[in-house]
Amino acid sequence: MEEKVKQAWENFLDPAKLRASLIVSSLFITSYEILKETIISRPRDLFTNGFDENGDSTDPKYNQVVLSLNKSPIYASLEWLKEMGAINENDISIFTKIKSLRNEIAHEMPEIIFKGTTTNPISLFTNLIELIDKIEGWWIREVEIPTDPDLFDQEIDYEKIVPGKIMTMRLLLDIALGSEKESEFYYNEFLKHAEKTK
Repeated sequence: MEEKVKQAWENFLDPAKLRASLIVSSLFITSYEILKETIISRPRDLFTNGFDENGDSTDPKYNQVVLSLNKSPIYASLEWLKEMGAINENDISIFTKIKSLRNEIAHEMPEIIFKGTTTNPISLFTNLIELIDKIEGWWIREVEIPTDPDLFDQEIDYEKIVPGKIMTMRLLLDIALGSEKESEFYYNEFLKHAEKTK
């Protein structure tokens, strides 16, 4: 049996390898969706001026100021974030690599299970999380804190702020990839808390 064919079948039939491949792939796709939602929602949130029967109502300026920057809403949002100083051109290049790998995983999953990806998803996880942290950190510093009257004249240690989406990412990775003890910790704590509030 040819070595490549043997390796492909081993990747598929070895339960540990198959589970690892499926878990890492699904985590990467999920994380990408969190990143994508972060990129699009932050500029849109700034131009949201209430609700109507269709959900959020955005100011027409959103189309002029943000969506006019690119035909793709996600790249238009990235360009707007760059203009605001939240990210830079290198961050946009990194996002393009992340998006490319996400598309490869989503559209070629059967082949990936047998042969693996052309890029290691784990190598881009760090970039993905850093990009979420960068955008969310900017949002907290430049939008949330300056517009919260309860925080006026407060001394804030920005280094200690952990955005909610970063906490979500940590939970996701700890539960899915942590040891059995780490994976079960949050669930057990949740059950204890639920029992107390009965």
